[in-house]
Amino acid sequence: MELFSRDSDRFRAPFILVTTILVVIGAIMVYSSSYIYAQETYGNSAHYFTRQLIYLGIALVGAFIVSKTKFRFWLKYGHVFNWMVTALILMTFIPGLALEIKGAHRWISLGAFSFQPGELLKYTIGLAAIGFFQKFETPIKLIPRKELGWGIANLLVPLGLVVVQPDFGTFTICLVIIGFVCFLSPFPRLLFWATGASAIAVAVPILLAQPYRVQRLFTYLDPWKNAQGSGFQIIQSYLAFANGSIFGLGLGNSNEKLFYLPEAHNDFIFSVLGEELGFVGVCLVIILFMAMMYLGFRMALQQKEEKAVLLSSTIIFIISLQIVLNMGVVLGLLPTKGLNLPLISYGGSSMLSNFFGLGLFFSVLNTAAKEMPEPAYDPYEPNRESSPFSRPSFSDTTTQGSLF
Repeated sequence: MELFSRDSDRFRAPFILVTTILVVIGAIMVYSSSYIYAQETYGNSAHYFTRQLIYLGIALVGAFIVSKTKFRFWLKYGHVFNWMVTALILMTFIPGLALEIKGAHRWISLGAFSFQPGELLKYTIGLAAIGFFQKFETPIKLIPRKELGWGIANLLVPLGLVVVQPDFGTFTICLVIIGFVCFLSPFPRLLFWATGASAIAVAVPILLAQPYRVQRLFTYLDPWKNAQGSGFQIIQSYLAFANGSIFGLGLGNSNEKLFYLPEAHNDFIFSVLGEELGFVGVCLVIILFMAMMYLGFRMALQQKEEKAVLLSSTIIFIISLQIVLNMGVVLGLLPTKGLNLPLISYGGSSMLSNFFGLGLFFSVLNTAAKEMPEPAYDPYEPNRESSPFSRPSFSDTTTQGSLF
């Protein structure tokens, strides 16, 4: 018990510190990457910076409220929250409420602001997946077919709507999240691999169904072939990192943000950071993100309840996945796709959703701190039969019961 308390304090404070530093860096970079565009567009150089601070304030309040509730509440009603987000996604198709950008219906118009439900879906579908796959602690033949049907629908309906929007990036991320939860859950392994193969078989035709997605793949392989067209954005990202060299051009001195690099304060803010702060700044941010991931997973693996391990691990995995994908895109390691860099990029939907996730993470930690359990396992304990990465079994009955 003392070990748990000591470790909790030891890892929680550094995690909060690292997260705070990243948020501060993000706010600074949002202003630095957007002030010229904001001045030209809105006549106010602090337009995006001010809005980002508003989003951050709301996100912090929301995360605090979520963190003060018991995580079992979110697991018990995860399917309900996922249906609620599905309803929000449906609203993106309603004229008058929907905000169409470049032919995509991903946003709900809220006057001066807009909200992208797909960002929140990444977390609610994780909650729904945990609630669904925990049912397989019981032999599949004993699970009511109606319960299985509703559970599958709860996962597939929002995915289908996201494809129609279209938002293949969110669709892919959600599939990976479901796969992560499924792998760590008491789901039959043979059925897991069969389901995974089926998901890939469905995803590939969806990917190839739209010519612009196929074009992105060709651009990824050779962006210079269409340097003034589909390859323009990633080439400008390359130039930003090249201009930054070792120590960067200095904060605020980026050339690429001068209307050369599209989405400089959103998806490609890491490129501007590389240009202004150089290789040193890039390494610093990567180290901070890696520290955040390590501390997050370290605390997740200390939890007593295996549902707590799964939920907290899933939250950190979702954040980590977005970090890796965004950096992979701006560095040209992955095909171009609109994905924000968590805690750094401008965007209210991303900020609110990621802080909702952090609120869930601290809900697990706070619940554990109040109950002061022994750790489920110590990853450093020798001769331990179980592995930190062994699949949890949901034997505890605190959240068992019908999906509805």
